[in-house]
Amino acid sequence: MNILIRKATLSDVPEIVRLLGDDDIARSREKYHEEIPASYYAAFEVINTDKNNHLMVAEWNGQVVGTMQLTFITYLTYQGGKRAQIEGVRVDKSVRGHGIGKDRLKLHL
Repeated sequence: MNILIRKATLSDVPEIVRLLGDDDIARSREKYHEEIPASYYAAFEVINTDKNNHLMVAEWNGQVVGTMQLTFITYLTYQGGKRAQIEGVRVDKSVRGHGIGKDRLKLHL
């Protein structure tokens, strides 16, 4: 399995919202419909313009099959070093169990 991890684009927003809403807990808070609410696009723009945030997608055979958000945080520890916080990780249910998390991933920031 050859997975490409890349920065999300505006056109990825509907697939990201679909992935975020595809679990029992998130169904009550996420709003995935044919017409994606403007609030998701506004949030994408805020994330996309922040140099310390990266909304990422996992692509397999041209399809978005996963997502995550990386936030880089500067700490006083490690003499002002940075750490990455990973949130909003989702994998499409159609490819769960296929070893996406074990595969050698190509990360494109």
